[in-house]
Amino acid sequence: MTDRSLETPPRHALSRYDEACRSLEAAVRVDEVKEIHDQAVAMQEYARQAKDGKLLGWATEIKLRAERRAGEMLAAMHAKGERATPAHTLSRGDSLLPREKQTLDELGVTKTQSSRWQKLAALDEDEFEARAAAATQQAMWTLDATREERQAAKKAHREAREAELGARQTALPDRRYGVIVADPPWRFEVYSRESGMDRAADNHYPTTSLEEVEALDVPSIAADDCVLFLWATAPMIEHALAVMRAWGFSYKSQVVWIKDRVGHGYWFRNKHELLLVGTRGHVPAPAMGEQFNSAIEAMVGEHSAKPEVFLELVEAYFPSLPRIELNRRGAARPGWAAWGNEFEGAEAAQ
Repeated sequence: MTDRSLETPPRHALSRYDEACRSLEAAVRVDEVKEIHDQAVAMQEYARQAKDGKLLGWATEIKLRAERRAGEMLAAMHAKGERATPAHTLSRGDSLLPREKQTLDELGVTKTQSSRWQKLAALDEDEFEARAAAATQQAMWTLDATREERQAAKKAHREAREAELGARQTALPDRRYGVIVADPPWRFEVYSRESGMDRAADNHYPTTSLEEVEALDVPSIAADDCVLFLWATAPMIEHALAVMRAWGFSYKSQVVWIKDRVGHGYWFRNKHELLLVGTRGHVPAPAMGEQFNSAIEAMVGEHSAKPEVFLELVEAYFPSLPRIELNRRGAARPGWAAWGNEFEGAEAAQ
């Protein structure tokens, strides 16, 4: 791989870098700093197209320094109630009246940018310099790295993020969970309770209405960053999505369990069930190349029991996060907490 960090950039690029540094030091208004920031973003794009690692590193550094400077100005304005541009006034006859403080929209700054930039401004000098150096090196490396190297880096970052979440969530005093697997006892109304109850779930275990499932206090055991795996049969998809929303999760995807034998059904003879996936907060998705197939074949066990292979999938995706299985049938799986009407063992660990 070519070490572009050792190459000498064109003279005009070095001149623009020096000019941007001087302009940033002289800037006294947010809009001035924002203009330098936008120029740095444009320089980043040019450097990527030109495959100039050194220039990309410089542009990345200027962009971060501009964001920190703008964050300092925005924080000061908020603290002192000052106008964004004190020189701006409005004329009314012969008098000059101070203009009201400009909004973020007028400054061309989004709320997300304002929040992120002020966080950069709050860092101490050493921490910011370390972050700027790391971002600069990362930008230069990304330009030269192969596709395989980038994927490996993303995988490592994802694994580190997952492990960090697991350590933080395990330490919570009320033992909240980063992974929740739920298999609610859905109550499916047959067309005729006189002729259709012979194959209803009520004959095998107590079932629960949609309202009762939605009312379960699952949010109280869910960590701020949490993933939910929710089982649903084909006719109960709408109910499952409603429950997912009621518990505070956003639907992301699903995996299909393809059974080794055919069941009952009104429209089709069902040979599958769905495991829906939802998240809340910021949960890392599996690294590229590490995902399971979206359809998994597995044998059918006792009524409503789910194959352990799906818990193996969850463990492979989230080896570090504290996990709990709701409506567990039988003994808890090692490394899991469990809860449910048919769970054999002590109450879920708190």
